[in-house]
Amino acid sequence: MIKIGMFGFGCVGQGLYDIFTQTDFEAEIIKICVKNKDKQRAIQMEHFTFDKNDLLDNADINTIVELIDDADAAFSIVKEAMQKGKNVVTANKKMIAEHLPELVELQRTHNVSLLYEAAACGSIPIIRNLAEYYDNELLYSVSGIFNGSTNYILTKVIEENLAYPDALKQAQDLGFAETDPILDVGAFDPKYKLCILAAQAYGLIIDPKDVFNYGIQQLATHDIQFAQEKKYKIKLIADVHKVSETEISLSVMPQFIPRGHYLYHVENEYNGVIVEAAFSSKQVFVGKGAGGHPTGSAVLSDISALRYGYQYEYRKMHGKKRITCTQDELLTIYMRYQTPQDLAGIYFEEVNIEHKAKDFSYLIGKVRLSNLYALRESLDKRNIFMARIPAE
Repeated sequence: MIKIGMFGFGCVGQGLYDIFTQTDFEAEIIKICVKNKDKQRAIQMEHFTFDKNDLLDNADINTIVELIDDADAAFSIVKEAMQKGKNVVTANKKMIAEHLPELVELQRTHNVSLLYEAAACGSIPIIRNLAEYYDNELLYSVSGIFNGSTNYILTKVIEENLAYPDALKQAQDLGFAETDPILDVGAFDPKYKLCILAAQAYGLIIDPKDVFNYGIQQLATHDIQFAQEKKYKIKLIADVHKVSETEISLSVMPQFIPRGHYLYHVENEYNGVIVEAAFSSKQVFVGKGAGGHPTGSAVLSDISALRYGYQYEYRKMHGKKRITCTQDELLTIYMRYQTPQDLAGIYFEEVNIEHKAKDFSYLIGKVRLSNLYALRESLDKRNIFMARIPAE
């Protein structure tokens, strides 16, 4: 029988516990380790401990479920658990993306399983599909809405005219947004997920620091008006795609989505993933990307897979074709700015439209991804908003 030591009892932890009480799944949660001794809990305190060693050193516990929001602490827990021969299920996308090479080696060395379906796109089973269904497919791209929090905020702000701070507060109150909202609205969360999916899709482990991300913090009324006039919706899109037989490109940033696009009607906390491949063509996955029960269901799926010794095999990492990552790609960009100084260092290789007004100026043209990446640390400090323009 699977006997679980669980770290964390927040939104996802409580959701998983609730799922256990409503199903006949044969597993036992032996103990739950939490940090805050003063927080009121929904279940009896006898279920909890504040000492990680009560789980990691317990010989009866064969599976660690890690559901905390501290990536550094999570890595320490997961590493020690695997070294002690325990299987691990985690939902911590930042921890996985930043430590994937070492985690893969730990799984191999200690012959244990590390599963993390819940780390990307909530209830959508995209990781196992990429690892199994698409293991021999020639993938053109994997893209979509990977963050339920920002999609919820964008829906409330654009569709319901809610003020941005109010929409963010709602997302946090519902457990959709992270403790530090910059992880979501700054597009770091979907970047970590994109790196995880790229490893399964293309067999390439990518340092998240090498991937360009730009969030929704600077979204303004002018940008929403522009989108509505063009009959677009604004979505935060993560994208990895092949640019040649041996190169892929990754980025996360807002994008104008035209009517008729698969993601146009994906609203609130829902995620949508589009996989384009040579043989299976285009497939779309849509499901809840945030919340205790949806994410808890993905954790439960991983725990269930442990009953038959399932492991990720990372088959594409052992492929004959060497894949590399490039930023030498031209993007068609909408960039709204206030003064010419806001555009310092941004080089438009081609300008298609230039609109100047007293309080609302924008450019539409082609910018190289490498140019944006080089300026990534300053872009959020400027009075600009940018989004990709879809191909016509």
